[in-house]
Amino acid sequence: MALFLVIGEYVETGALLPPQQVVQVLEHRIFPSFEGLVKLEEQKKILAGGMVTGARAGAFIMEAASNSEISRMLMELPFWGIVKWDVKPLDTYRERLAEERKIVERLKQSIR
Repeated sequence: MALFLVIGEYVETGALLPPQQVVQVLEHRIFPSFEGLVKLEEQKKILAGGMVTGARAGAFIMEAASNSEISRMLMELPFWGIVKWDVKPLDTYRERLAEERKIVERLKQSIR
């Protein structure tokens, strides 16, 4: 399983929506999407995260077997089309430490 940093930011649509449309967007896209994110937390797919205080954006650490699994999970959220997603694969600290140690060993070998 791999770790991913997922950042979602609401795409500004421009003109303000009338109150009836705001209610529809909230009830049919936003609330069900948050419920989906809660479910992913319960399934331990989302390890940590939340909404950015005072902003229409959120971030979380997600665990998945592949890039396509991440895409599928995000595309299943009802607000998929109104959120701009930025997904970054993460190396664990343990993995990075091991790689850095290999680099140091190669450098040591080359200066002997």
